[in-house]
Amino acid sequence: MSFAPDLTELIARARADLRMGVPVVLVQDGEGALVLAAETLDAQRLADLRALGGQPVLAITARRAETLKARAYDGDLARIVLPQDVSMTWLRGVADPADDLQSPMKGPLQTLREGAADLHRVAITLTKSARLLPAAVILSLPDPYVFAGEQALTVVNADRAASLLTASPHPHPVVSARLPVEASEAGRLHIFRPEDGGEEHYAFEIGSPPRDEPVLARLHSACFTGDVLGSQKCDCGPQLRGALAQMGEEGAGVLLYLNQEGRGIGLANKMRAYSLQDQGFDTVEANHRLGFEDDERDFKLGASILKSMGFSRVRLLTNNPRKIAMMEKNGIDVVERVPLKVGETHHNRGYLATKAAKSGHLL
Repeated sequence: MSFAPDLTELIARARADLRMGVPVVLVQDGEGALVLAAETLDAQRLADLRALGGQPVLAITARRAETLKARAYDGDLARIVLPQDVSMTWLRGVADPADDLQSPMKGPLQTLREGAADLHRVAITLTKSARLLPAAVILSLPDPYVFAGEQALTVVNADRAASLLTASPHPHPVVSARLPVEASEAGRLHIFRPEDGGEEHYAFEIGSPPRDEPVLARLHSACFTGDVLGSQKCDCGPQLRGALAQMGEEGAGVLLYLNQEGRGIGLANKMRAYSLQDQGFDTVEANHRLGFEDDERDFKLGASILKSMGFSRVRLLTNNPRKIAMMEKNGIDVVERVPLKVGETHHNRGYLATKAAKSGHLL
């Protein structure tokens, strides 16, 4: 009998710790490191970290390093040596691009070329999965298990965690209930909970679509600003309502509402991206300056939910060829692409142009 958490549960605990500013310990092949999220690190813990001795580094993605003109010797990331007199202002300035235009010179930045970066890579992936800025302060520990035990810190095996952090968690059905809505009185909402403890995802089913025929379907990523507030900076709200209306008119359909706000970077980082857009950067450029890729979403979740509901073929409401490719790759046959061209305003015209030019959307 054991009530100890398994690796998936330890990763969920580590995410929560980092969001609260609590360090975690990553271990690999007898080596280990103390990891703190740059976004939630405070001055006291920074001072405590320096008191431990050693050479702490700030791990950032290659996207962020490119913005800072820092050499990413590790390919996908850079390990920046923390100065002896490091301050929270310096640390935040390197991790967060909010003041890049006001203070463009962050350096000189010394980045490490020698040594393994495996723990640093997992640390960045972990901060991303916690919806934090992809930047982590890391210090090697001579005896990681002893240190973690003395400080009551979560320990995660980096080797085993790496594959779990990049895998698509399987969403399990929780409950469903009838839900009449404006688009159709014949609605049913299904709730799915991923096994990694992450945010729940939803499937809204209209009518009783036969499982042996292609269903009109839409993969819609959560957009609080567009879906709820009616933001005119994107076309998400009109797409959501347009998809539901079309399903209501046909009398059948499935809308998947995936909690992957801001192309998978979370609402806080999305607002950071919006702030950068106000400074003149487009959507993709803003994501890169933050340290993210163009699109961090996981559309495998949508395929898993559709299959668990008994669907294998869809008529997909989308302008995004990547969604079609991901559905096909994960066992869902897309028999037809149904265009969804709605919601263009003078506020989002540039945003839509960037989606077409840089993300390949068929507009």
